Amino acid sequence: MDSVPRIVSCLSEAAKATGGLPDLDGHELKQVIGLSLERCYEVLYPEAPKSMYETWKGHYRDQFVDLNPVPHYLFDGVADTLTALKERGLKLAVATGKSRVGLDRAFGEAGIEALFDASRTADETASKPDPLMIVELLEELGVKPESALMIGDTSHDMKLAINAGVDAIAVSWGVHTKEELSSYSPVKVIEDIRELLA
Repeated sequence: MDSVPRIVSCLSEAAKATGGLPDLDGHELKQVIGLSLERCYEVLYPEAPKSMYETWKGHYRDQFVDLNPVPHYLFDGVADTLTALKERGLKLAVATGKSRVGLDRAFGEAGIEALFDASRTADETASKPDPLMIVELLEELGVKPESALMIGDTSHDMKLAINAGVDAIAVSWGVHTKEELSSYSPVKVIEDIRELLA
């Protein structure tokens, strides 16, 4: 789903509400999408005191859960493709930098939660690119790494796949460019989600 505009807006508004943090542009904010909030803060504000993190995180969550009107929406073909993959008997899971509250909200807005067999969020396990998120999902679903495929739109996703020892497919319509994603040697870079069905 396209959560980029909402996340960028929430990050920007959280920094303003916190005060004392640099005003970063949308491109800079976009680069941390996929990481846990703690890791986002460390990357975006390396000079900021750690003591401000909890305040900033609270403002971000307020924005994401209650205040920010920018909606999530599914990219074209996603619901149908996920449904078709599920009907083929594949096990589907989500590994995300979102919190559980954030993922549950996104699931609710998109109406696709029932398609997934499992999920892990950054507040439940180690953040990307640590492989623990994938390792836990594989164990829960009884899937071996060589039988798994990570699909992602960020360099953080590609690093996660490498660290977990699973193949990856990069999607070109999300956060990072086709060139950036290709540098991690995914099995394929796709231009449309429906390509997964082939």
